[in-house]
Amino acid sequence: MKKTALLICTLPLLSACATSPLGRSQLILMPDTDVNAMGVQAFTQMKQKQPTSKNETENNFVNCVADALLKEVGGDWEVVIFEDKTLNAFALPGNKIGVHTGLVNLVDNADQLAAVIGHEIGHVQAHHGNERMSQEMAVQQSLSITQAIFAPQSALGQTAMGALGLGAQYGIMLPYSRLHESEADIIGLNLMAKAGFNPQQSVNLWIKMGQASEGQKPPEFMSTHPASSTRINDLEKNMPQALQTQQAALAAGKRPECVK
Repeated sequence: MKKTALLICTLPLLSACATSPLGRSQLILMPDTDVNAMGVQAFTQMKQKQPTSKNETENNFVNCVADALLKEVGGDWEVVIFEDKTLNAFALPGNKIGVHTGLVNLVDNADQLAAVIGHEIGHVQAHHGNERMSQEMAVQQSLSITQAIFAPQSALGQTAMGALGLGAQYGIMLPYSRLHESEADIIGLNLMAKAGFNPQQSVNLWIKMGQASEGQKPPEFMSTHPASSTRINDLEKNMPQALQTQQAALAAGKRPECVK
């Protein structure tokens, strides 16, 4: 799939290549302003349909972790906790972060929550939503961003929303989705370390996630997420550098004190 993106980038009419934070070549065709508008719209719809947590302890905990991470990122972000028992969190273009109460209940500490939120921020930083939509455009050559924005419930709008990360499909998109997940893992690992969180807890988090979803998760080749063993191996390969980054953060006085 990487070779495919590079090939597309050489075509005269689709010369819109970019580079991810980890140095990977990307196909980016959509203006960020349009993709951000879709992310904001999708998040607004979620808040209208999905109940949000009023628990003060939960909100303080999640916002404390998110604030520490976002200080390293910059920009104006919105963080919302949704009443949902599933083990999930997400971030959308337009600087929107959603965390499910099921995930808040699962994590043992702030470091583990930072691993997940950092991962989701990584998707936004790497413009993965835009890349997915650009891939879809290159394949279908018929996606109208204007129609997708103003008619999100249409077939075209649903396709765009799916490419944005709110859905998944089998076939050509999935290998890149797994690549995005692996890339976001490493970006998130570095981000949590830069904020002073313990990056080693990312491994413990994914072990817990694997145990919690055992028997419910599809095989890796059918999933948008790498197998837990795959992502843990990748995290461990990058752990020495992350620990060095954390030590520098601690020396600079970055010590998040977020209590669950």
